[in-house]
Amino acid sequence: MNDFKDKAIFTPGPVRMYPETLELGSKQAPYFRNKEFSKVIFKCEEILLEILNAPENSKVIFLTASGTAGMESVVQNLLDNDAKTLIINGGGFGQRFVDICKLHQINYTQYKIINNNLSNIDQLYQYKDSSSLLINGHETSIGVLYDLESVGKFCSENNILNIVDAVSLFVTDILDMQKQNIDALIVSSHKGLALPPGLTMVVLSPKAIKKINPLKSYYFNFDSYLINGKRGQTPFTPAVTIILQLHARLKQIQNDGIEFHINRAKDAACYFREQITSLPLNFYSNFMPNAMTTLTPTDGKSAFNIAHDLEKFYNVVVATNGGDLKDKVFRVSHMGNMNRAYVDKLIDALNDYYSIN
Repeated sequence: MNDFKDKAIFTPGPVRMYPETLELGSKQAPYFRNKEFSKVIFKCEEILLEILNAPENSKVIFLTASGTAGMESVVQNLLDNDAKTLIINGGGFGQRFVDICKLHQINYTQYKIINNNLSNIDQLYQYKDSSSLLINGHETSIGVLYDLESVGKFCSENNILNIVDAVSLFVTDILDMQKQNIDALIVSSHKGLALPPGLTMVVLSPKAIKKINPLKSYYFNFDSYLINGKRGQTPFTPAVTIILQLHARLKQIQNDGIEFHINRAKDAACYFREQITSLPLNFYSNFMPNAMTTLTPTDGKSAFNIAHDLEKFYNVVVATNGGDLKDKVFRVSHMGNMNRAYVDKLIDALNDYYSIN
């Protein structure tokens, strides 16, 4: 375990946590089948719906699982085998939606795009007969932030159920379910919320709730979660400690205002990007979010090797990519407990690395 100690972490999940979160994580997990814990669940739901400007009568499902489980759960509960589903596939996580739909025998069409933020929705109208759309609001594998307001407009105009994976957007970039016409939204604990991994929330609008048809899963049966949610509980043992950490973190965000945290991530991102312009690194994406920067070496070095050396020699951890992007791209997170002084650790490491390599 000492191998993980004292490393500066710039990965897009898990991210650097806040001291208050770490302190809560060290406490004994309490019993949860009681009114006290139900009050925590109710408050978490209330604040989440407020921050996301969710439609009236929306509900939150709390899953003890990763973000990918949230992706699969919406496919299992909200999509019919015979209906037409459009998947925006712009990278590794778009492909994950494709793989999930293929496994569950969903009738899908994938729209493959490269470095395109979908601000021009004319390209989507060839799919206007779709009944649902699956999109990763931020394609985290390459750092592309989609224009969710434009996509939401397309879905609204054509009565398409708009399902958005916002795992790496929440708290760092603008999310507004009503303004962006989002019907179902997936968020997770270990990115912008800066909590440990293991908790995923699916926010359902009334329109999405009417679509629930959970015929394919026992654990991820949304009807069961909604029934238990009426009493502030989950059908199975939840991630008790993470929910307590979520409760504290959401109250902090509510008190500060979500704009404060979005601007904090934006400042860290802009500062980092400005400070590395002299290095032989290009931005891989033209549409990066506040949450993350994707970089590609211009001097022939391997992105994977750069990431390896940063961790080995400087105790600074950035995220690598796999497949064809292994040697082309590495990723830097601006999520979580991030400020300029902390960002300087990575900037200094990169400057020193390039001064001797």
